[in-house]
Amino acid sequence: MKLKGDQTTARAMNRRLILNLLRREGPRSRADIATVIGLSPAAVTFVVSDLLEEGIVVEGQSVPGLAGRRPIPVEINYEHALAIGFKLMVDSVECVATDLATNPVAAMRVGLGGHDPDDVADLLAGTVPELLKLAGRPKAKLAGIGISMPGVINHEQTACVRSHRFQWDNVPLAALVAGRVHVPVWLEDDTNAYAIAQQLFGLGRQHRNMAVLAVGVGISCALVIDGKLYRGANGAAGKFGHTLFEEGGRLCECGKRGCLMAYHSELSMLRRWREATGRGEELGLPELCEALAAGDATATALVAASGRGIGTALANLVNITDPEVIVAGGEAVSLGDAFLIPLREALSARTFRTAPPLLPDWEDNSWARGAAALVTQKIFDFESSGGVTDVATLGVRGSTSAA
Repeated sequence: MKLKGDQTTARAMNRRLILNLLRREGPRSRADIATVIGLSPAAVTFVVSDLLEEGIVVEGQSVPGLAGRRPIPVEINYEHALAIGFKLMVDSVECVATDLATNPVAAMRVGLGGHDPDDVADLLAGTVPELLKLAGRPKAKLAGIGISMPGVINHEQTACVRSHRFQWDNVPLAALVAGRVHVPVWLEDDTNAYAIAQQLFGLGRQHRNMAVLAVGVGISCALVIDGKLYRGANGAAGKFGHTLFEEGGRLCECGKRGCLMAYHSELSMLRRWREATGRGEELGLPELCEALAAGDATATALVAASGRGIGTALANLVNITDPEVIVAGGEAVSLGDAFLIPLREALSARTFRTAPPLLPDWEDNSWARGAAALVTQKIFDFESSGGVTDVATLGVRGSTSAA
């Protein structure tokens, strides 16, 4: 005898299968859905009826040119609600409001004057109505808020276990924000959030195994294995920048010496360039890009060395995890071929088999969109992240506070 819980679980799984098919392939008729997924027509009709009632899918126009009853396609209604994404950086927050496909409808950047958790939560909560007003939808339905930041994140408790840059230990940031805005809030490591966005709607959309490299203030590499983000036992997976580059070398922000990011992060490249030229803080990323465009030998050699260093380390990761594709993001991607060609060459030279394609991604708001993807992900995978209140319209749970 089947229990009610079995039926609920089967329904959730069918719902996930249908939504992910529509996400990957676009509009499909109910008959097509049943054929592709292998469900009975009755099961598909039951789930689609629920999704239509909730407004998550809508019916399109019937397919012309067919005899008899023309099938009516259904598709995801990405305008059903808005998602808010916050990407926390040391001195600012990148903020975005998106539809459920993480397409931005409003974006802004606000300064971050300090790192006191309550002050940060106040800032984020106060920015939500500003974003909705900027989007021209002050009364829009809000699906939730995603926050991404550098650090080790306890996914179940939506808390920051440790962040060297913020000097945080065990800060329940999602709960702090949820208590102020009364909608579901999710918290994730910034590169993990970026990887989720790539998996859902970006360059990794058609891949179940991929690596997502980020080279900015730090260096990290998120892994999607068999379609699931790999967080590790303690939420600390992907800290690629803390692999050893040189024994007893430069001091890293983590307190250890010789880490890869102490030499080859965007911040470290700039530091080494200033040391090589004897100049100071006036040299930033735009100036480095200009120097590369002008063929400056010092800048070109330094950036190429970083590309080779990261590519060599990345080959070790590829030999262990065997991804189908590598997506590369972060500020260093804007350095272009001077950085990417040496990286690809070192990667190819040291992989056991043919190196996977390395696909650069550098778009405005891409990291804040990653944070917003934490919200939209819940529609497609029903993954619970330590929340306490069900959100009936989405069928997911998050860190929430009752209004």
